[in-house]
Amino acid sequence: MSPTERIARDQPSTGETVLSVSGLRKVFGANEVLKGIDLSVRRGSVVALIGPSGSGKTTVLRSLNGLETPDAGVVEIGDVTVDFAGKPGKREIAALRDRSAMVFQHYNLFPHKTVLENIIEGPVQVQKRPRSEAVAEAESLLSRVGLLAKKDAYPFELSGGQQQRVGIVRALALRPQLLLFDEPTSALDPELVGDVLTVIKELALEGWTMVLVTHELAFARQIADDVVFIDGGVVVEHGPAGQVLVDPREARTRQFLKRILRED
Repeated sequence: MSPTERIARDQPSTGETVLSVSGLRKVFGANEVLKGIDLSVRRGSVVALIGPSGSGKTTVLRSLNGLETPDAGVVEIGDVTVDFAGKPGKREIAALRDRSAMVFQHYNLFPHKTVLENIIEGPVQVQKRPRSEAVAEAESLLSRVGLLAKKDAYPFELSGGQQQRVGIVRALALRPQLLLFDEPTSALDPELVGDVLTVIKELALEGWTMVLVTHELAFARQIADDVVFIDGGVVVEHGPAGQVLVDPREARTRQFLKRILRED
């Protein structure tokens, strides 16, 4: 597949909205990081968030999973709606988090737990599923990404690419409605990036609903249905991947893409 060839999904996206974000705002001290972000994601689609460092992309992603608490805005995932202006409680945040799963930039695996223990932690301790069921599903997912033989290994015994694939399996084991990826390849050595991107591409093919913060623009063009360019805490441009990444409407988007492509 060429760098710009689009994938064809086994299960194309539907018109049903899985994620809806309205008026998302976040202030850190005197810095207003998010200035009213609006976003929607259809079931089975992939949305890539792009933009310069410090633009607010990761803060948006973490807000969707309840890892950051916005100062205002409404987030809906499936049948859960949280209005952050109303200062939601732990139960509301937990309900939001239960419907999404995050794959972190730096893996965030428990160093004192084995691969298998890392994966079943959420299903058993948080979702209260039977341990035998969680183990069987974890082993099946590990086999799928070529890491079943590593199930009893500890994170320090794995390469960065292997740790990130475990991180993806850990997210899948939670059976989320929405998968969130925060720069999943940026901490990897270049030769390890391919295996992780292949797994993400396979998930897109299967019709998983995903929001992906990435600097891999060629990859985003392959798998994303829509691209959202964020700068200065606002959505500058939002549209089909082929339009935003090839022929953007906004001058700021063109400037950003020109700089990124020149650096590559």
